[in-house]
Amino acid sequence: QLVESGGGLVQPGGSLRLSCAASGLILNYYAIGWFRQAPGKEREGVSYISSSGGSTNYADSVKGRFTISRDNAKNTVYLQMNSLKPEDTAIYYCAAVLRIGTVVVTPKEYNYWGQGTQVSVSS
Repeated sequence: QLVESGGGLVQPGGSLRLSCAASGLILNYYAIGWFRQAPGKEREGVSYISSSGGSTNYADSVKGRFTISRDNAKNTVYLQMNSLKPEDTAIYYCAAVLRIGTVVVTPKEYNYWGQGTQVSVSS
């Protein structure tokens, strides 16, 4: 089970840190992805991290503003979001797939999903 937290309402230019906590999974063996879905839009990949944290990948729209990281000792993955824009408003989901060593960018490969956390960026 994956549980996201840390969402909320923030002004443009503000920051939030999302957390994805796992139970029943040992995240050391899982690649993690953060995805988001805005109203009326398709789900899109935001950022990905390999099982060890040694490889990361970002969507162009968030590159330089968002940072993905993980603490396997805490079985938790984070998404630090800075310089938030109104277009970042969406429900953010984390997902996990059993994969060691590489990032996974294809949503269909993920087989564990959290319930999502709402991020709203507005003045």
